[in-house]
Amino acid sequence: MAGVSTKEIKTRIRSMESTKQITKAMEMVAASKLRKHQNRVQASRPYFEILSDTIQAIIDANADFTSPYLTHRTGDRTCYVVIAGDRGLAGGYNSNVFRQVMEEMKNHDGVILPVGRKAVDYFTSVKKPMLTSNYAVAESVSIGDCFSMAKNLCKRYLAGEFDRICVCYTNFVSVLSQVPELRELLPLTPKAGDQRPKGTEILYEPDSEAVFAAIVPEYLGGILYGALCESRASEQAARRSAMDSATQNAEEMIGQLSLQFNRARQAAITQEITEIVAGSNA
Repeated sequence: MAGVSTKEIKTRIRSMESTKQITKAMEMVAASKLRKHQNRVQASRPYFEILSDTIQAIIDANADFTSPYLTHRTGDRTCYVVIAGDRGLAGGYNSNVFRQVMEEMKNHDGVILPVGRKAVDYFTSVKKPMLTSNYAVAESVSIGDCFSMAKNLCKRYLAGEFDRICVCYTNFVSVLSQVPELRELLPLTPKAGDQRPKGTEILYEPDSEAVFAAIVPEYLGGILYGALCESRASEQAARRSAMDSATQNAEEMIGQLSLQFNRARQAAITQEITEIVAGSNA
């Protein structure tokens, strides 16, 4: 950066200070939202676990149990529910999910049900077929939307439109760790071997198959809502980390530019003194 004037350096410093203020503000907003979404994750997990245990108990307690939701089909048409964010500036949060889905679609034909503006934009750009774009704003997707989505997916699955249904989202492990995960929702798979609890018998009214058929859409809705909560918390954690790194980088740049400014000013002062001394001796 030789030859850069002190005025240009000061302009760059002011620009970096403005950038730092923006990234710091975004970090604080993300931290505030993260606390809210962490609470939602903790509140949604018990509901999801109870639903999962109930579904598994019905399957494992009935050796001759039959249901379309348990039938593994020979076809390979898959519906991928992909949950991403509405905005960027969150590190690799969105790109990691997209990369996992695209890798999976190399081996399985499929259609996308995108949740979030970034998901809609990405799969439009790569020309992948989409089931609907009604959930383009992830922030506004409610628990009711998740259950409506689940009922629609179950209806299409029973009609034979899909052979598999998967959800791809980002699992919130901790504030510093978010892991993209692709999970198969349908068909459901019984546990290997006989793992039924001994000496227990559950009676379902009117029968286990009717209860199973009624509870599967609720089960899917619960999973989708849980995945949405996990993704929202992961997005805010990723954005907080990205903005914290950007703030630190801005501080480093300001320090380097300030040092350069001081050196340039010192050089200018030295040159002026030299010229004054030379002029007085002439």
